[in-house]
Amino acid sequence: MGTFTSHSPAETAALGEAWGRDAQSSLVIGLCGDLGAGKTQLVKGLARGLGCVQLVRSPTYALVNAYAGGRLPLFHLDLYRLETRDQIIAAGLDEYLKPDGVTVIEWAERWFGVPGPQTADHGPQTGESPEACPCFGHFRWVHIDVLGEMERLITYEDPGA
Repeated sequence: MGTFTSHSPAETAALGEAWGRDAQSSLVIGLCGDLGAGKTQLVKGLARGLGCVQLVRSPTYALVNAYAGGRLPLFHLDLYRLETRDQIIAAGLDEYLKPDGVTVIEWAERWFGVPGPQTADHGPQTGESPEACPCFGHFRWVHIDVLGEMERLITYEDPGA
């Protein structure tokens, strides 16, 4: 498990950029955190690290934004408007769980449950956690806690790595 304390949106984006430079195809990143925590800011940096020059915006109303033109395609999902796991599965989003590129899922806990031991009963159609499910590529859990107006504690884990 890793932790990073960000003191600004630019530092949050810089962490994402570093991850983007190192990202391999089939990476799925599940983001958890309150509104305004910096999830989309992290994705903006990730896109920059992948070499994507398109403007990254939250896909809250579209559910998925796809960005090409970088080293790997980036698929940015936002589950905020979907309230149940059944709604998420019905939306056909499971195709993004083993991407030919990188997938980032904001509000991932709505699909997989809260990261940790209790995720064993929350997974895509198989009833497994993302880290145990063979339908996933490499999975990274990320939780962003708001510590102050600009300060964020970013905790991340690559289960099974």
